[in-house]
Amino acid sequence: MRAMRLLRPGTRLALAEAMDTPAPGPHQLLLRVAACGVCRTDLHILDGELTEPKLPLVPGHEIVGYVEALGEGVTGLTLGQRVGVPWLGFTCGHCAYCRSGRENLCDAARFTGYQIDGGYAEHAVADARFCFALPQGLDDVAAAPLLCAGLIGYRALRMAGEAERLGIYGFGAAAHIVAQVARHRGQRVFAFTRAGDTASQEFALSLGAEWAGASEEKPPEPLDAALIFAPVGSLVPAALAATAKGGTVVCAGIHMSDIPAFPYRLLWGERAVRSVANLTRRDGEEFLALAPNVPVRTTTQAFPLAQANEALAALREGRLTGAAVLVP
Repeated sequence: MRAMRLLRPGTRLALAEAMDTPAPGPHQLLLRVAACGVCRTDLHILDGELTEPKLPLVPGHEIVGYVEALGEGVTGLTLGQRVGVPWLGFTCGHCAYCRSGRENLCDAARFTGYQIDGGYAEHAVADARFCFALPQGLDDVAAAPLLCAGLIGYRALRMAGEAERLGIYGFGAAAHIVAQVARHRGQRVFAFTRAGDTASQEFALSLGAEWAGASEEKPPEPLDAALIFAPVGSLVPAALAATAKGGTVVCAGIHMSDIPAFPYRLLWGERAVRSVANLTRRDGEEFLALAPNVPVRTTTQAFPLAQANEALAALREGRLTGAAVLVP
């Protein structure tokens, strides 16, 4: 099979033309990859900011695939069925976190496209217990961003509570999905982008945001909550300054630059700052059941598998509207 591999952090992905197709082990599926989303987490892995990757590594954790073989012990799935593979690829199932419904915090967790080879390839194996049935009505490319941008965005939105006035910092793949869900829930959306990024601001307005501006600007009204998707630590005090007393700022990325010192008055007034770590299978089940009812419509740009480096560069440079998706 063909695959794009990371040989060492800080380098471009290398195309492998003739890798052996993996065989599914117990509880695993062999999937023919139909599409795989390109996520900012992939950039953090390539850049060495996430420091424990399997090497060499096939990245990619927003996989849409079709079952080609079933490993021992797999039940409830059939050959040819379409499934989605998310970031969370394995948990131990018996630690205190797993037993209390917080498997996203499991210390023994393993992650797709990080410790487990992912979907920048023609085939992939995945633990069937961590795969999701995908909603009908979205083709393979359109469905791929739901599996991280959608799932992490949904978890972040839940962390924000019942905020009426919701700020979203960084209007990329996750934000363009979250904005649709928030509007479906009756929330008012205020979008923050890099200064001068009028294309992203217009995109946000087209998805129902009632205001869009630069991240340094104050919104026309105080926010009840803010979601930060951009990996920029200085946005935390900026979001706190824009948030009303009692509000919550949710840091939704897996990596962020250092948060600068800020005066206590920005936190005072029972404001809260919290992070989102990974996802649970319950998040996936809830979000994928909700998505067709919104209905969520993803905006994507497809790239051939061999152009993974170009897709990653477009993401890094802010040249994408919505999400990039690789198509083997």
